[in-house]
Parts: sequence; C-alpha cells; structure tokens
Amino acid sequence: MENCIFCKIVKGEMPAFKVVEGPHSIAFLDIFPVSKGHVLVIPKRHVKQLLELSEEELLEIGKIAQKIGKAVLAGLNCDGFSLVQRNGVAAGQIVPHVHFHVVPRFKGDSLSVWPSGPKAEQGELESVLLALKKFV
Repeated sequence: MENCIFCKIVKGEMPAFKVVEGPHSIAFLDIFPVSKGHVLVIPKRHVKQLLELSEEELLEIGKIAQKIGKAVLAGLNCDGFSLVQRNGVAAGQIVPHVHFHVVPRFKGDSLSVWPSGPKAEQGELESVLLALKKFV
C-alpha cells in the first residue's frame, strides 16, 4: 500500500533502526516506544491482520520475535518482555499492517498489566467452547 508507513520502511523509503531482517519479515525499533528497546516485527508483504499471514510468514515472524525477546533480556537487562499483537480497531490496532510488539518490561515499570475479569461460570465456558470448536 502506498500510504502505509510500514510498507515505506520495507521499501527503504523511510528510515528505520533495523534489528533483524529475514526474507519475509523485518524487525525495527519503534519510534514511539512504550519502553526502552520496544521493537516491532512486521511482514514485508502488506497484510492487514494476523489471519492474512501465510504459515511461512507467521513462522518467520515468530522466530524473529523470539530472537528479539532473547536480545532484550540479555542486551537491556530487563526483567521480562511482553509480546503484543492486535487485530482491528476494536483491539487497538492503529497501523493497518500486521505487527508484533516486543516490549521490554522492567520491575516497577508503569505499563499496565492485562486486567483480569470476573470468573466465568461453567455454563458460559461450555457454550463458548462449543462455539469455538465449530471453527477450529
């Protein structure tokens, strides 16, 4: 897509601090990091959401995300990292090009933790399970 910022990075039309690059994907530092060392891992092909990735692309992105995770733990001496991927505006996706965030985490950082909802009732869990199993 011609107006996609991530596609422009892939084409070399916009600068990026590249960390790792593979045949199908690229990882670079986020210019609006939520913590020091925040890295984005994206497919080179313009793909809006996770479900549009090929198995090969997803496998490579997963391997690169794992490498980045190891690198932030060792290189930045952080206490952990979050791997975040959002699909669609309702999930908080801002750039319509699939991307994975590798976010270094430090003890006591101000980043929020995933909130826990109320405990689900067994009947609700059973009906959700049946609904999902139809499509898996």
